[in-house]
Amino acid sequence: MDFDHPSALCRKLAEGELDIALASSFEYLRNPVYRIVDDVSISSAGAVYSVVVAHTGHISEIDEIELDPASETSVNLLRCLLAELRQTPRLIQNMDLQSVRPAELLPAELKGPHRARLLIGDQAIRFRQRHAGEFHFWDLGEQWNKLVGLPFVYALWLIRPEVRDSKLIAERLRKLRDENLTKIAELVAGEKEFDHDFCRRYYRDNLHFNFGKEEKQGLSEFHKRCANLQLLPANDFGFAAGDLELARRCQ
Repeated sequence: MDFDHPSALCRKLAEGELDIALASSFEYLRNPVYRIVDDVSISSAGAVYSVVVAHTGHISEIDEIELDPASETSVNLLRCLLAELRQTPRLIQNMDLQSVRPAELLPAELKGPHRARLLIGDQAIRFRQRHAGEFHFWDLGEQWNKLVGLPFVYALWLIRPEVRDSKLIAERLRKLRDENLTKIAELVAGEKEFDHDFCRRYYRDNLHFNFGKEEKQGLSEFHKRCANLQLLPANDFGFAAGDLELARRCQ
């Protein structure tokens, strides 16, 4: 198993170092040669809690946002949301937040009303719980749902096109998803870092693990907005017409 951060998994998948990966949804939009395991994703249908912009002033006052380079999906979702608000803060990517200890995140010089930072994953959860009274947290999943009324898809199981028995692999991954969902209480009981009540709420309310019609529509909408911002080529491989062609690509 490879537990590297999302951008590294995308690179390894694209370069053939991995045959299968739970990878960024943006990687599929950028390079739609992979087979998708249908009915499985990491998504949210509202607040996701773990993908946020931490800031102190009003979101409209921000002049500079430091990015977490670990997830291109979250970074490009942020770009889409800012474009909708007609805001153009500088987006800077000059450090690897994966190597930064939580206590070092958002030091004093970033606490002014004009600077902010995008946080994702465990870093975001740790920081929110540690500094809940000091910062505001602009939840990207919540903002997306308010904007388009659809779920946002953060990650998908992607299979390289040359891999044989992809349908069998997809069936096994769906079965594994189902088994893990029945063991949520057991998995939460073994958690040593985060509060168990928080974990139950997070897995029940914030994260969704399906990839059905609404998730596909949400991914189509993300593709359209990324193409409008020239974050992706304006090609047409089915998203512009809805989710029909996307459904054909799924296993």
